[in-house]
Amino acid sequence: MIRRTTAAKGIALAAVLSLGLAACASSDGGGDEGEGGGSTEPLKIGTILPVTGTLAFLGPPEIAGVGLAIDDINAAGGVLGNDVGVEWGDSGDSTDLNVAKSTATDLIGKGVSVVIGAASSAVSLGVVDQFEEAGVMQISPANTAADLSGYGDFFARTAPPDTVQGPAHADLIMGDGHCKVGFLVQNEAYGNGLRDYVQEALEAGGCEAVYGGNGEGHEFAPGETNFGAQVTDLLAQKPDAISIIAFEETTAIVNELVSQGWKFDGTTYFVDGNLSNYGDDFDKGTLEGVQGTLPGAQADEAFREQLKTWYTENESGELNDFSYSAESYDAVVLAALAAIKGNGTDGETISKNLRAVSGADGGTEVTTFEEGVKALEAGDDINYVGKSGIGPLNESNDPTSAFIGIYKYGADNTYTYQRQIEGKIEE
Repeated sequence: MIRRTTAAKGIALAAVLSLGLAACASSDGGGDEGEGGGSTEPLKIGTILPVTGTLAFLGPPEIAGVGLAIDDINAAGGVLGNDVGVEWGDSGDSTDLNVAKSTATDLIGKGVSVVIGAASSAVSLGVVDQFEEAGVMQISPANTAADLSGYGDFFARTAPPDTVQGPAHADLIMGDGHCKVGFLVQNEAYGNGLRDYVQEALEAGGCEAVYGGNGEGHEFAPGETNFGAQVTDLLAQKPDAISIIAFEETTAIVNELVSQGWKFDGTTYFVDGNLSNYGDDFDKGTLEGVQGTLPGAQADEAFREQLKTWYTENESGELNDFSYSAESYDAVVLAALAAIKGNGTDGETISKNLRAVSGADGGTEVTTFEEGVKALEAGDDINYVGKSGIGPLNESNDPTSAFIGIYKYGADNTYTYQRQIEGKIEE
């Protein structure tokens, strides 16, 4: 088992590290898939996931997904004859990008060739160039901002862009009979981008954004805590539904909506950034009937139990949320399979072979790392179909298809799975 030290337990991040410790790779990304010749040193994976900040609730499931994947890979023989190592790091959030930048510098200095993260699209946009310049492959399990599609050869993701979640979220709202929608949206790449795709789909369906729409200037700064004026202005427009696109700010938003008399049941919608089990954060029944959308297939019970066991043994805590755990697991497995296919553990080799092992060229369908290794050793092309159920990566390094889960809150202010729909990315 992998033992780790989180920021909460005292991670010390180096403020200044020499980038010369990491081998810089060419960023042309145009080599033939399967081409070898890279480093065969033990594969070292880094993480830039939220241990602190407004997205810290997403950290545990993502960390568990990464840790479990590495344990499974090493149990199956590792990569090119060596165990995979890991360097854990905190991403913080977009309210203070210095946390992520410091972590990126630290990970590069420690010689990682792959980084899993960040959870926040805005954070990734703040460090993606830093990783590419160092030849480090970045794979996010949770970024959905359209700005990151095709960003570069050294960035990929196992979560679908907002072009998939946006229409699904709008369909959920309209399917419940609502057509006058107010938005409360944080002012950064994720919030603005997802709102735009939801609004576009609503308007295509004959509905309207009565508050918080694109160009109206109603967005709030990440980390905002006072929503009195926004909620007053929103409710004055008499919306029949409210979509809240935020992170930890959601707690303050909900409290303000309660104080101003908003009825949540069947009228309020969350997204992946705030779909969390709130429990005693609010009075019993506050969120009953609230629904939310979350990219990614529902983790099956067996996988959940494995994640919970890993987290308990390595973090001495209890894992209750599973958001993006499957995408985190698959990001690690894809990176490891790409290294094997290209016979190299450096970032450039992984970058050149990632799409191929995801099934972009077709090939033998495999569902585990061990199956993938056997097929690759037999000379086969492979199509890794992992825990998240995403389709092969396209030329923009986005999944070509993905599931969007629909969830609903009960009287205990926790959510349960209802159903899922599959969305495809238009090429």
